[in-house]
Amino acid sequence: MAHKVKQKSFLEKNIHFVVIAVVLLVVGAIYLNKSNSSNTASTAGAPTEAAAMESPSEGKLAPDFTLTSTDGKQIKLSNYRGKVVIVDFWATWCPPCKAEIPDFIRLYSQYKDSGFQMLGISLDQGGLSDVLPFMKQYGINYPIMLGTDQVVDAYGGIRGIPTTFVIDKHGYIRGAFEGYRPASVFQNLIQQLTKEK
Repeated sequence: MAHKVKQKSFLEKNIHFVVIAVVLLVVGAIYLNKSNSSNTASTAGAPTEAAAMESPSEGKLAPDFTLTSTDGKQIKLSNYRGKVVIVDFWATWCPPCKAEIPDFIRLYSQYKDSGFQMLGISLDQGGLSDVLPFMKQYGINYPIMLGTDQVVDAYGGIRGIPTTFVIDKHGYIRGAFEGYRPASVFQNLIQQLTKEK
């Protein structure tokens, strides 16, 4: 009499696939949890389209600095209290920085008589020899200063460029952006903050 062969269950037949699927689900859940936590931390309290910096952050007093501009003047941030100020960390070799500069030139031309000041801080290794020809080529119409380790550290280490801070009339950071942003992001903030008392 022949013995009936016991049929394997679906689980027994496909155990390898089931184990792989469970591992992928667990890894995916861990990744999503980490991604959501980091997104929440990096954008909490930031304006729309902004990637907030860890230090200094929105709502904090902007660290003061005194830097030498490309024309030899001493530029002190706190001297611009009463104006809305954009401080842009950039470099001549950085493609997204180059893309933003024409917008900053236009914004400065448009709003400089309405209580707005644009400031650029170059992080170029070559200093003036890199920056001056670039300024001439692009027709930069606002002060550019050469960055120092101290100002970079004061503004959170500057993990990527461009990194741009929008500072209100009282010296508080109201927007912090890492990476390229369209002109409309800055224009909206300038218009809003210049109207505030």
